[in-house]
Amino acid sequence: MGKVITSKEQDYSQWYNDLILKGGLADYSAVRGCMVIKPYGFALWENMRDVLDRMFKETGHQNAYFPLFVPKSLFEAEEKNAEGFAKECAVVTHYRLKSDPENKGKLIVDPEAKLEEELVVRPTSEAIIWNTYKGWIQSYRDLPILVNQWANVVRWEMRTRLFLRTAEFLWQEGHTAHATAKEAIAETKQMLDVYADFVENWMAVPVIKGVKTPNERFAGAEDTYCIEALMQDGKALQAGTSHFLGQNFAKAFDVKFSDNNNQLDYVWATSWGVSTRLIGGLVMAHSDDDGLILPPKIAPLQVVIVPIYKSDEQKGAISNEVHILVKKLKALGIRVKYDDSDNNRPGWKFAEYELKGVPVRVAIGARDLENNVVEIARRDTKEKNTVPLTGVEFYIQTLLEEIQLHMFNKAKAFRDEHITRANHWNEFLHILDTKAGFVSAHWDGTAETEEKIKELSKATIRCIPLHNEQEEGVCILTGKPSKERVLFARAY
Repeated sequence: MGKVITSKEQDYSQWYNDLILKGGLADYSAVRGCMVIKPYGFALWENMRDVLDRMFKETGHQNAYFPLFVPKSLFEAEEKNAEGFAKECAVVTHYRLKSDPENKGKLIVDPEAKLEEELVVRPTSEAIIWNTYKGWIQSYRDLPILVNQWANVVRWEMRTRLFLRTAEFLWQEGHTAHATAKEAIAETKQMLDVYADFVENWMAVPVIKGVKTPNERFAGAEDTYCIEALMQDGKALQAGTSHFLGQNFAKAFDVKFSDNNNQLDYVWATSWGVSTRLIGGLVMAHSDDDGLILPPKIAPLQVVIVPIYKSDEQKGAISNEVHILVKKLKALGIRVKYDDSDNNRPGWKFAEYELKGVPVRVAIGARDLENNVVEIARRDTKEKNTVPLTGVEFYIQTLLEEIQLHMFNKAKAFRDEHITRANHWNEFLHILDTKAGFVSAHWDGTAETEEKIKELSKATIRCIPLHNEQEEGVCILTGKPSKERVLFARAY
């Protein structure tokens, strides 16, 4: 096949790249730092997007779309937000090219086509959205506004990695406006719960819900809530964030409303988002050295059926039976493919669909047909079983549910085994260098100590877990008093 995967024990980074490229999820592009999402990878994203979109709508949100370009003056309006993203901004300064008279066939920027005001290519949309909301909101009757958009954003990254960190990526960003802080905080927490539900119950990846430290907050937020997941190399991945923005953006864009007592006040805001980096997390949380392992609920293909035959007559008999099975599976809402192509042998197909992480493979040969059975292999455990053809669609339906649960339980067991308490600095470093994972340790609460720990260990505070147990202790680095442990990890 020529598609050998590097062992994750040998080179985790190369293993990851091999899975993305050889598994057909994405490819490098001619644009530095950007990627091409291939049809198989985009089908995975569409499945994820469709589930999330339904969840957003069930919680009262509507989709809209806002411009890709943000006038620089609007971008600068909320200072912390502008400062936080300034180094990652792509900026449009001109609107036309022209032929270079000294170099035939080449194009140059037309100096006469300079924009009156430079445009920032959105790294996030708070500025353009809150400028728009100013025209939408006058009274408490106009609130709440519960809007989401599916879009692309650009954050100019110098060190990129497919799905995990690219200059352009796809995401959704929710932006809501409320009459009270209480409503906005409830919205922020609700959307965190939606993300956790999706990542755990659809992606089969366990997460820890928590709050970011002030150092790690979204630029311009009062509080950032997050879900943190653990990858198989022991590094953490921020899988989603939900931000309580307070009145910062309302004040920056002068968005006021008249309450039911006819008093003017600034609107309260939230924003929240997940991106295509979730695909990177999905790959790293589950896959093995033979390829991708995709959870059935969002796998582009849930079942592949491969015929094994020696003659056209055998193939015809097998196909007649398989077409009936395919209809039964589709009637149960199962995404199935019958690969009866003559281009490759069954063994090649087995390896190819294993590489692509298809949860269930069904093989059926002439002898199987005679015995009214099929061979079923599950991707997650490689277990094979011979199953009666009669009623096999219900067996497969149940098996898909078992695989989904098994994948979550396996990832959760790994995560739980890799949360380790540390009470001394040397112990803290030893855990990070050997076992890795989340390290639960005391911190004195200061930004200075947080930065020093990061500098010395390359580990950051991933979150302060929600409903965190209060416990007297001393900081891992300074020995100063602390009332609770926080979770540290090296992260993507």
